[in-house]
Amino acid sequence: MKINFKVAELEDSTAIGSLVVELTNEISELTKAQHFDINLNSTIERCRELIREGHYAAIVGKYQNKPIAIATFTETYALYAGGKIGLIQEFYISPECRATGVGTMLIEQVKKYGKQHDWSCIELCTPPLPEFERTLNFYQQNGLIPVGGRKMRQTLV
Repeated sequence: MKINFKVAELEDSTAIGSLVVELTNEISELTKAQHFDINLNSTIERCRELIREGHYAAIVGKYQNKPIAIATFTETYALYAGGKIGLIQEFYISPECRATGVGTMLIEQVKKYGKQHDWSCIELCTPPLPEFERTLNFYQQNGLIPVGGRKMRQTLV
C-alpha cells in the first residue's frame, strides 16, 4: 500500500476535519458516551484557523488521493520533558486501512517532523480503556510508553 504523506496546508482542513469527526464519533460509539460536542463545519473552520495562525499542525496520509490517515499536533513546552515537545491531539487511520502498517508509517512521519523541530519527545493521550486496548498496544509497539495518569478536562466556555 503506497501512502503519500505530507505536512498539512490550509487546503487540507476539510480532510483533517472529516477524519477528526470520524475519530470522535468512533470514540463516542465504542464507549457509549458523548465525549465531544463536535460538528463537521465548525471543525473544518477551526482547523483552518488554527493552521493559519500557526497554533496547530498535521500530517495527512492519502491513498489513491483519498485522505485515510491524520495526525494532528501542537508544539508546547514541559520542564519535565527537557523543553520543547510535540503533543499529538488526534491520531486516526480509516478503519479499512488499519492493520496494514499505515499507523506505523504515520507515527514515523510524526517522529521525523519532531526531530526536524527539535522536540525532546512526543506525547499523546489514548482514548478510553478498555474499549481502546488495541490502540494502546499499537502505540506501545511503536515505541511510546505509558507515563501514567488519565486525560482530564473541565470546560471553560
